[in-house]
Amino acid sequence: MEDELDDVVPCTSLAVESTLRVGTAGAIWGLCTGPYDAHRQGLTGIARASFVANSVRVFGTQCGLVAGVFSITRCGVKKYRRQNDWVNGLIGGAVAGAAVAARSRSWTQVIGMAGLVSAFCAAADYSRT
Repeated sequence: MEDELDDVVPCTSLAVESTLRVGTAGAIWGLCTGPYDAHRQGLTGIARASFVANSVRVFGTQCGLVAGVFSITRCGVKKYRRQNDWVNGLIGGAVAGAAVAARSRSWTQVIGMAGLVSAFCAAADYSRT
């Protein structure tokens, strides 16, 4: 059924939906890890609340960015190639991994992260088909 929806729904809608869904999961992750990290750093009061809020923002934004880039790339490649196979996930994962590592400005990290995310995404797509 998911494959049927992918053919009808525009790529931008899929990207927005995955960005919101995975971004929310990232925000929840930040809400869970933020207090733990704040406690380890000995923060209390306003500093602790600010640290937790920042953790929620960072994790939510990063996860949403990766999901959005992956979804729009995978869908765009699928429409361009007119095939629904693991190659779409491979390319989408490479672009999403490179987008995550681009902040480091290290080509080694960009290539490594692109390869790692690409392999996981291709494996996930291959197991579905």
